[in-house]
Amino acid sequence: MDKIILKHGREESLLRYHPWVFSGAVAQIVGHPAEGDLVSVCSADGQLLCCGHYQVGSIAVRVLSFDEDPTKADYWLRMLKRAYKLREAYGLATSAGTTCYRLVHGEGDGLPGLIIDYYDGVCVLQAHSVGMFRAKAAIAQALRELYRERLKAVYDKSSGTAPFKAGLELVDGYLYKAPGFEADELAVLENGNRFLVNWCEGQKTGFFLDQRENRARVGALAAGRKVLNLFCYTGGFSIYALAGGALHVDSVDSSQRAMDMVDRNVALNGFGADKHTSYCTDAIDFVKNVPDGAYDLMIVDPPAFAKHRGAFKNALRAYQRLNAAAIAKVAPGGFVFTFSCSQVVDKEAFALAVFSAAAQTGRSVRILDRLNQPADHSVNIYHPEGEYLKGLLLYVE
Repeated sequence: MDKIILKHGREESLLRYHPWVFSGAVAQIVGHPAEGDLVSVCSADGQLLCCGHYQVGSIAVRVLSFDEDPTKADYWLRMLKRAYKLREAYGLATSAGTTCYRLVHGEGDGLPGLIIDYYDGVCVLQAHSVGMFRAKAAIAQALRELYRERLKAVYDKSSGTAPFKAGLELVDGYLYKAPGFEADELAVLENGNRFLVNWCEGQKTGFFLDQRENRARVGALAAGRKVLNLFCYTGGFSIYALAGGALHVDSVDSSQRAMDMVDRNVALNGFGADKHTSYCTDAIDFVKNVPDGAYDLMIVDPPAFAKHRGAFKNALRAYQRLNAAAIAKVAPGGFVFTFSCSQVVDKEAFALAVFSAAAQTGRSVRILDRLNQPADHSVNIYHPEGEYLKGLLLYVE
């Protein structure tokens, strides 16, 4: 194993178990590691601190272990069992009403650069680093050992997440299929609601599992209300609102493929056109043209407006404009659920953007709750950067 030696005094973050080694902290590289290779990391005085995947960029090492040996044959199975145990303890892995959850959430589960979502026996894997991409076959084998006869397939969907490097074959495809399993789509349960998930053609791994508990909050407040779901994707919030007794739900997204799936999910859950309308159009333009008071409950859940620091200011302005439109249009006594999944926009910055939006409208607005990601999208206490989803539940008079 090649070795990374740190500059004097740059080991403090690792002694606090932060799972990244930044390139600016590196004094010397002993050996010639290729990107994705396992390397050990030592302090300037030679103390072994950790080991992890080497990479080229601002993050030089993604730490796999401070005390385990990732070279051992059972490493991946032990780490997946550890992740599964959390979901089992929380009741997700054994729930009859929920058959989908996130099994591995990167740094939150001690596996930086790896995402695995579970859909009723199908595991969809996304590697965000070369090291994890190169380990995907071993990870798939460990998943087979973990789930045994329950595992239907392992699908690698890393083409859009793994760094583009010469020599990497970034083509999505199956790493494993159980005999007789041929589907590219399944109906899963989430809190008793049914959703079609297509891991081959859908965004991310096929469904946004991180909004499960926030969708339930919408369902609990939807009875007797007219609901607008902006940036609806495949209609997660819409189905919960309908199941919660909404008078009518309008779903808006610019993707026709997503809207087709919304309509299929609405029908799958037994609702008709009298309760739901789909609009394939730009969500921001749509809400600007909504008549005042047309909706009693709005969900504002846009894609990430800022994927890097350089887009931070533009993202805040976009959040402000979007939320000002929603707050201005919602009926008096209405609710607005508003979210940001931009990792570089922290909770304080997002709340400030929404505050500015509310002030722009001049309406009385109260924060009823602060919303975040669920337990299967766990946050390593030593890696607060893993807390990416933030939201506010607003009451508007």
